[in-house]
Amino acid sequence: MVTQQFVAAPARAALFLVMTVNEGSEEVVRDVFADLSSITRSVSFRVPGDQLNCVLGLGAGLWDRMFDLPRPRGLHPFVPLDGPRHSAPSTPGDLLLHVRAHHMDVCFELSRQVMDRLRGHAVVVDETHGFKYFDERDLLGFVDGTENPEGDAAPAAVLIADEDPDYAGGSYVIVQKYRHDLEAWGALPVEEQERAIGRSKLEDVEMPDAVKPINSHVHLNTVVDADGVQRQILRDNMPFGELGTAEFGTYFIGYAADPGVIEQMLRNMFLGSPPGNTDRILDFSTAHTGTLFFTPALDFLDDVPGPRAGASADDAPADTAPVAAAPGHSAPSDAKATDLGIGGLRAATH
Repeated sequence: MVTQQFVAAPARAALFLVMTVNEGSEEVVRDVFADLSSITRSVSFRVPGDQLNCVLGLGAGLWDRMFDLPRPRGLHPFVPLDGPRHSAPSTPGDLLLHVRAHHMDVCFELSRQVMDRLRGHAVVVDETHGFKYFDERDLLGFVDGTENPEGDAAPAAVLIADEDPDYAGGSYVIVQKYRHDLEAWGALPVEEQERAIGRSKLEDVEMPDAVKPINSHVHLNTVVDADGVQRQILRDNMPFGELGTAEFGTYFIGYAADPGVIEQMLRNMFLGSPPGNTDRILDFSTAHTGTLFFTPALDFLDDVPGPRAGASADDAPADTAPVAAAPGHSAPSDAKATDLGIGGLRAATH
C-alpha cells in the first residue's frame, strides 16, 4: 500500500486550495485524481531538490456524488461550533489541495497544472499561500510545532488501519483559516502571551502543569483517552499575511486517523473544558473557515473507483454528523507499515 505523503519533510512554502466542484463535473475530477501522481512527478522532476509534495482530500458531499461506496467512517461535513464567546464556522469545500515544497514557485506550478484541468469545473473558495517564518514561529511570535508525533508514532496517529480496512492507508484532514489581531496581541506583556499559549516565548518550553493556565492553548489541546493515553495528530500549520489589507494569520491543517481527536480539541477550544473555559488564544485569533476532508491512499487515486450507478439522492448517506462528534475510530499503535516516502516531520503546532 502506498499512502499520500501526509508526513513530510519540513517545507518553507505551502499553497492551500479549497474548491467546490460543479454539478456534472465529477468525471473531470475523477480523471484528475487518476493523473495527480503523474502531474506531481512531472513538476517535481524539474526541481528534484525542492521536495515537492501534494496531498489531495475530498469532502463528504463530493464523495456521495462520485462513488457508489460507503463513506469512510470518519467522513462527514465539518461540524460548526458556537460557544459562549467564539465560533468555528463550517464552510464549503469539495476538494483540498495541500501543496508543499522549499519554494513557492514549485507549489504554484503544480497547483496551476491541476487548476488548468479543473478550470470551468471547480471554483476556488479559499486560496492561501503560506510561508515559513524564521525558526518555525507563527506570526504571534511563538514556535508553532513541538508536539507533533515522531518516528513510528507519526503513521500510527495519521493513518487509517484495521478500524476501517477498506480505506486503510488514508487519513482525515481538517483545515481552518485563523486571522490574528496582531495589534491587540502585541499590546499584551510577554508574560501574558506565554500564559495564553502555555509555553515560554523565547525558549519554547512548556509550562509545568502546576502553573499552566487551564484556558491556555496547550492545556486545551491536550486530549487524553479513557486509558490515560494522549491522543496525537499531525499538524502542518503555516503563517500567511497580506500587508496591504493587514490580514495576518495561521492556516491550521491537522491530519489524523480519527478526526474525532481534532474535533475534541476544537470543542475544548471553542465550547470550553469545562464548559465556558475557552481557549485564551481565541480572544486574538478568529476562525473564518472550517472543512473536513478524507485523504485516500495513492492506490485509491491511481485506480479511482468508477462512478455511481444510477443512484438517487435518497441513497446518499446522511449529510450531517452528530453535534457531539465523539471520537470513535482511534488509530491503533500497531498500525500497518506502509510506504510513506517521507524525509522527516514538519513541526507545526504549539
